Amino acid sequence: MHVNRTVTIVLGGGALAAWLAGAATSNRAVPDPVVPPRAHIDARGADLANEIARLREHLRPASTPRAPARNVFRFSAAPEPPLPLSAQPPALVEAPVAPKQVPLALRLSGIAEDPGPEGPVRVAIIAGDGQLYMAKVGDLVTPRYRVTQIAADVVELLDLEDNSTRRLALK
Repeated sequence: MHVNRTVTIVLGGGALAAWLAGAATSNRAVPDPVVPPRAHIDARGADLANEIARLREHLRPASTPRAPARNVFRFSAAPEPPLPLSAQPPALVEAPVAPKQVPLALRLSGIAEDPGPEGPVRVAIIAGDGQLYMAKVGDLVTPRYRVTQIAADVVELLDLEDNSTRRLALK
């Protein structure tokens, strides 16, 4: 009985191996890869070469440049004689008055407030001169203005040039 069982197992295993080997290999022919014809690419390359030659011909100057009208490396023959001085003294010209500086366009954008030991600490957020300034009391806003007081909705700035006060209010 052991012999029959062994023969059955060997034949069944051999048949299974043959079936798997047949399934792994196929008899179908693999088609050759399709290669695009080179004539089309060569024609495009020739068209490109013709276009390049045409553009180079177009960039070439049509006429030769003229000779310069003067030689920049040679001085003039003789300088002109100076004009005679007139007997009249020159007229006095008033010195131009320095224009008064226009105050910068500053705008109060907001006020931030943090609780502190001596009361609220406020920070003014001021927009102007293409920048955004965050300043406390005593800080400079541009080299021209110093913050003197920050209230709940108003900031006072001291103009350091003429000692005037400027107020900015929230809108």
